Amino acid sequence: MEESQFKLPPGSRILVTGATGFTGSVLVRKLVAQGLDVIAIARPSSHLEPFTGMPVTWIRGDVFDEELIKQAIQGVNYLFHIVTPFREAKSADVVYHNVHVLSTQLLAKYALNEPNFKRFVHVSTIGIHGHVANPPGDENCPMHPGDIYQETKLEGELWIRDFAKQEGLPITVVRPAGIYGPGEKRFLKIFKMVVKKWIPLIGDGNNLLHFIHVDDLTNFFLLLAIHPQAVGEVFICGSREAITLNQMISIISEYYGVSVKFIRLPAAPLFILGDFLELICRPLGIEPPIYRRRLAFYTKDRSFNTAKMRNLLGFEPAHADEEGLKELAQWYLDHGWIS
Repeated sequence: MEESQFKLPPGSRILVTGATGFTGSVLVRKLVAQGLDVIAIARPSSHLEPFTGMPVTWIRGDVFDEELIKQAIQGVNYLFHIVTPFREAKSADVVYHNVHVLSTQLLAKYALNEPNFKRFVHVSTIGIHGHVANPPGDENCPMHPGDIYQETKLEGELWIRDFAKQEGLPITVVRPAGIYGPGEKRFLKIFKMVVKKWIPLIGDGNNLLHFIHVDDLTNFFLLLAIHPQAVGEVFICGSREAITLNQMISIISEYYGVSVKFIRLPAAPLFILGDFLELICRPLGIEPPIYRRRLAFYTKDRSFNTAKMRNLLGFEPAHADEEGLKELAQWYLDHGWIS
């Protein structure tokens, strides 16, 4: 698609939550490059140094603070609700509820009062579907959230979909696949293990993983904000097809020129141990060494038919997984994250 198809109307006022995160920061840079009026909510602890010199109005505080939301939403035309807590197993349940549910409710209610509000882009996750029993799934396949992160993501999504129907708020919901790209840290451990030539493997490594490059995802966000057929719809945003964990490891190992060996581990005992460690560690504010969500990466099938975004909106990701993973592998080398 042409870059012009991702441009918001000149002079638009944009509010971004989660702006300092991996995906949010890429989106903010694109919005600034379009010369738009960008407002961003940032935690008091967030580091704003990477945005030095950029014309962004920062509002410091919690995204579930009602007074803060009243201030931030004034005059806004488009809202990208990306924020999520740091995905740590030690985080309390209320943290996820406040960020995923309460903030969504506040933003939606106050956006409804803005006379020139045009679109609320609500970012959910494919994680709400859990394990896809008969892959590929789609936007309508069963929902089986597997932890508090996914449960509250689902709760927030369902709430705003119902609210929008009742109140006439123009929203669109996107469930991104696994987000990757230069600067991403979530998959760094996999790349490091490949370089060390030893990979712990639960099962046979043929579980399906679905990815989306952050450049494609943020372009899709922009398209969702302006495409008339996106209103009221839910989209899964991912590459054309999923790949297996084995394929992912093969792409990385071939790029780095190493041969890996697998340490095969039994799934059932590890899930029991992970649940036990999470139960013990969370009340103490300690991140458990293993927990259910991390183990799920090695065992669950996450594979989706992404035809809806192509057929309804004409969107096609520009980055293939193989080339994107190689790009990330080189980025880690160039920035000293892999040695």
